[in-house]
Amino acid sequence: MTAKPGPPDRFDRRLLAPMMVGAVLNPVNSSIIAVALVPIATALGAPASETAWLVSSLYLATSIGQPLVGRLVDMFGPRRLSIAGAILTGLAGVIGVFAPNIAVLVIARVILGFGTCAGYPAAMYLIRSEATRTGMRSPAGVLTALSVTTQTIAVVGPTLGGLLIQVGGWRATFAVNIPLALASLVLTLFFLPRHTALEAARPARGRLDLLGIALFAATLVSLLLFLMDIQLAQLWLLGLAAVFGAGFALWELRTDDPFIDVRVFAGNVPLLVTYARAVLAATVSYCYLYGFTQWLEGGRGLSPALAGLVLLPTFGVGIVVAAVFGRRPEIRWKLIAGALGQVVMAVLLLFVGPEAALWALLLIAVVVGVPQGIVNLAIQNTLYHQADPTKMGATSGLLRTFMYLGAMLASAATGAFFHTTANTAGLHDLAWFMLAAAVIFLVITLVDRSLRRVDRLATGLED
Repeated sequence: MTAKPGPPDRFDRRLLAPMMVGAVLNPVNSSIIAVALVPIATALGAPASETAWLVSSLYLATSIGQPLVGRLVDMFGPRRLSIAGAILTGLAGVIGVFAPNIAVLVIARVILGFGTCAGYPAAMYLIRSEATRTGMRSPAGVLTALSVTTQTIAVVGPTLGGLLIQVGGWRATFAVNIPLALASLVLTLFFLPRHTALEAARPARGRLDLLGIALFAATLVSLLLFLMDIQLAQLWLLGLAAVFGAGFALWELRTDDPFIDVRVFAGNVPLLVTYARAVLAATVSYCYLYGFTQWLEGGRGLSPALAGLVLLPTFGVGIVVAAVFGRRPEIRWKLIAGALGQVVMAVLLLFVGPEAALWALLLIAVVVGVPQGIVNLAIQNTLYHQADPTKMGATSGLLRTFMYLGAMLASAATGAFFHTTANTAGLHDLAWFMLAAAVIFLVITLVDRSLRRVDRLATGLED
């Protein structure tokens, strides 16, 4: 049922459709839920502190699943993992459609998190495999298409969610995964190869580090449970996370075939700062995505569809900014501009109220589009020049995990400040939290001298 190999001298463009559809499954489910939280809370009688788990559960599953599935793709190829991911995604959609309460919805989101993990690592694996098969560099246009596709889904996610809710209620935001999963499955079966060029070039499969995976998962689960209910009585969870984390690090240093090679941290302080910057930037970004969206519905009284449309300029401006400035090699000024943009956004949120004019809300959305467009791009480019080239895969996977950690922090903060309802007082408290994170992001960027060397590397002034 698979197609024959593509032309020997160029990228097989039949792979583009399954790559793109698989890669969008995670971002569409990350953003579409933003406008569904308030309708779900109303329908099921759940406070904001419980609906926050619908966000955190997906990011927890994805944080664990992304490096795990990436490892499995390396071991067994992209086809098998893409098939499994599509099946899990469709199953999660069915469970969400019939879920009677928040607990079952959380289970659906966990399954969704693991199911949607396969798309991105499978796509990156296929691009590398095509480079091996053709003996040429894969076209830059393929990487650009993959990036723009996932960014576009982030653009339309909240808007699509609002329209689906308008037509079919909040359950439609889960039901949409059924046709998406079916499309991914069919495209995978018809176009993804059973065997790839990388399989012949790679070493023996090795083994799966089950203990490392278990310790990694235990660390993240303990940390998230603490973040979801921060109080002195829960400090034991933070201690448990530290114990599991220490055990994970020690085991990964001792094993010959680690789940995550923690050695990438050794002696690379600039890389650690980049990871910290990723956590801070993602925290602010997702606080806006989830917190501001909930307030638009609960505090400002907008419909889910209109709330999604208010967010649309953020992601539209983000795409334009990324397209215009992404071609410039300099990195430091992009990080500074992005951090300043997040500071300005947080300050603006301190002054909005339940009677805020629609044009003012749209202006905030436009302002947020600037950091949305350049921060993640700059962080990824920074990591590219700081990482050990022989460990680029592990280093990049860890970057995504740290970004998911920021998303989980944002979800926890949103649940804490909107404990019972998404009101204006809670939004202002959340804005102060965002402002603190943005200021720290700005400060560590301004004092980070290693970024000057990164700029020299990016512009070709230093080898």
